[in-house]
Amino acid sequence: MMAGATSATAAAGAFAAAAAASAKAACPWAVVAAGGRRRSGVVVRCDAGGDAQAASKAASITALEQFKISADRYMKEKSSIAVIGLSVHTAPVDMREKLAVAEELWPRAISELTSLNHIEEAAVLSTCNRMEIYVVALSWNRGIREVVDWMSKKSGIPASELREHLFMLRDSDATRHLFEVSAGLDSLVLGEGQILAQVKQVVRNGQNSGGLGKNIDRMFKDAITAGKRVRCETNISAGAVSVSSAAVELAMMKLPKSECLSARMLLIGAGKMGKLVVKHLIAKGCKKVVVVNRSVERVDAIREEMKDIEIVYRPLTEMYEAAADADVVFTSTASESLLFTKEHAEALPPISLAMGGVRLFVDISVPRNVGACLSEVEHARVYNVDDLKEVVEANKEDRVRKAMEAQAIITQELKRFEAWRDSLETVPTIKKLRSYADRIRASELEKCLQKIGEDNLNKKMRRSIEELSTGIVNKLLHGPLQHLRCDGSDSRTLDETLENMHALNRMFNLDTEKAVLEQKIKAKVEKTQS
Repeated sequence: MMAGATSATAAAGAFAAAAAASAKAACPWAVVAAGGRRRSGVVVRCDAGGDAQAASKAASITALEQFKISADRYMKEKSSIAVIGLSVHTAPVDMREKLAVAEELWPRAISELTSLNHIEEAAVLSTCNRMEIYVVALSWNRGIREVVDWMSKKSGIPASELREHLFMLRDSDATRHLFEVSAGLDSLVLGEGQILAQVKQVVRNGQNSGGLGKNIDRMFKDAITAGKRVRCETNISAGAVSVSSAAVELAMMKLPKSECLSARMLLIGAGKMGKLVVKHLIAKGCKKVVVVNRSVERVDAIREEMKDIEIVYRPLTEMYEAAADADVVFTSTASESLLFTKEHAEALPPISLAMGGVRLFVDISVPRNVGACLSEVEHARVYNVDDLKEVVEANKEDRVRKAMEAQAIITQELKRFEAWRDSLETVPTIKKLRSYADRIRASELEKCLQKIGEDNLNKKMRRSIEELSTGIVNKLLHGPLQHLRCDGSDSRTLDETLENMHALNRMFNLDTEKAVLEQKIKAKVEKTQS
C-alpha cells in the first residue's frame, strides 16, 4: 500500500531541499523545512542575526521560484488522506503500549506531525485497543515514511519491525475505516459505545488546541454522525458489551462458578473504565468492591451514583495491602510504569483453595499496569485486553450479521464526505477567477478615470463609476460562479461542476493547481522557519 506517489512529491522535495541547502550555507546550525534536526525535543534555530535571516528568506524565495518552473509535472493528483496505525487486530499489547499517546499529549503529537515536510493536517486516536494517526499528506509515499519514522522514534521500535504490524489506508479506504471505528465495527467488542466517545474527544481536543485542519475535522465530525446513525438505526448496540464489561465477564469465567459472588473484588483506578467495571460488577450481583485511587473525590462520585454496591475507598499508598485482601484485581490507570511485578505477586499471601488457589489480575490499561511475568507465579494469573478475545468470540456470527446491516449507513456517510471534499476543488478556481476579473476591472477603471480627468469628477461621480464597473463584473461572473458552486449532495451536479472548473481554468489560464500547491509548500517552510 506504499506505492503511488502523489502530485506534490517531487516538487515538495525539491523545494524543501533547495531551501534547506541555501539556508544551511548561510547558517550551518539552522533548522529549516527539510533536513531540520531536533535535539532533546527542542528545535535548534539560527540566531546569527539579520544577515542569516535574510539569507534564509532569500533561500526560500529562490526555492519557490525553482518550484514554479518545474511544478507542472506534478499537477496530476490532490493531497491524500491516510491512516497509519495498529490495533488489537494487528499488534500485541506490548507494542501498542509503547506507541500509546496520553490524551493531554495529543496536541503536542499533532504539532510534531504537522511539522513534517509532507504532512498538512493530523489527528491522533489513541485508546487501549488502537493507536491510529490520521493525516492529510502532500505526498503519499513520503508522508507515510515520515509518519512511520516519527512513530519509530517515539516508541523506540525499529521502523522495519513496526511495518510488520502497521496497517496503512488511503483516501476512501482511510475514511471508511474511521467511520467503521466510530460505529464500533472495528472494536474488539462489536458496537461498544466508548469508542464513539473517544472519537468525539479527538474533535473536542482539536478545537481546544486549534490543531485539526479542515479535512480532518470534517472527516471526524462525519465519523461521529455515522457512529450515531449506526447505533440509532440498527440493533448493533443491543447486548453489546464494553472492554470493562468483557473484563468482568472474563473474571467470572475464570473463577469457580460457586464462588463468583463471594470473591473479594479490588479495582485500582476510578476513571471512566474503572467506573464501568463497578457498573458491570453490580450487574453480575456483586455486593462489595474495594477501590484504590489517588484521590477520594472520584470514588465518592461513583458511590453517589451507584447505590447497589458497597464501595470501600483506599488510598494509593495502601494498594499492596488492598491487593493482599483481594481474590480479583482489576487495574485501569493511566500509569506508564508497572504497578505489579513478579516480585509484588510473590510477596502477596496465597488465595484460598475455594477460589481456585489463584489470584486473578485483569489489566485493561494501555500501557499495562501488570507485568506479564506475574503468570510465572504459582498462585497468580494475569489477563490483559488481548485476552478479552475469549469473551468476544462467543458471538462471532451475530457480529458479522450486525456489521453487514451497518455498512449501508457507513457507505451513505462516506459518499457525503467524499462529495464534500471533491467540491472543495472548485474554491481555488472561484478565488482566482474573481481576482482575475477584479484586476481587469481596476486596470480599466484607472484608464477611464485618467481620460476623464480628476478635475472633472467629484466624489459622487467617481463612486458611481466605480460601482458601475463593480456591478458589471459581478453580473458577468454570476453565471460562471453559480456553475462552480456545489454542495456535493448530487453526484451528477458535482461532475458537471468539476467539468466547468476545468473549462474555466483552461479558458482563463488560471493555473489554480500549481498555485494551491505552491501556497501549501510555502506555508510549510514558513511554519518551520518561524
